[in-house]
Amino acid sequence: MSDNQSNTRSQNTTSTIWQIVGRLIVAAIVLAITAFFTPGFHINNIWALGLAAIVLTVMDYLIVKFTGLHASPFGKGFVGFVLAAIILYLTQYFVAGYTISWIAAIIGALVYGIVDYIIPGEQQM
Repeated sequence: MSDNQSNTRSQNTTSTIWQIVGRLIVAAIVLAITAFFTPGFHINNIWALGLAAIVLTVMDYLIVKFTGLHASPFGKGFVGFVLAAIILYLTQYFVAGYTISWIAAIIGALVYGIVDYIIPGEQQM
């Protein structure tokens, strides 16, 4: 393999890693804002926030890979809204310090969609 091809592959790998890190940071910021503005939605500390952002990103990635549906309240209409609410609710079973009620998950999906729409960030991995 030539040095050019090796260099290009290395740059693509580095770029992909930074895209994933960037997506996680944006997801954590959007999640923190959503929890702040949503009654009944609590994240106890920064570690729970970081882990919740990872869990949300992984769950969204898996749903996209297996169903082709993106869990974005504004991305896919009602189905995306329902998926976002379900993902927000299910995350509490994987993350200690993250609690949310069903009503808060529904409101949170709306707030998450609005904040995610306003904050710029790459939406695809």
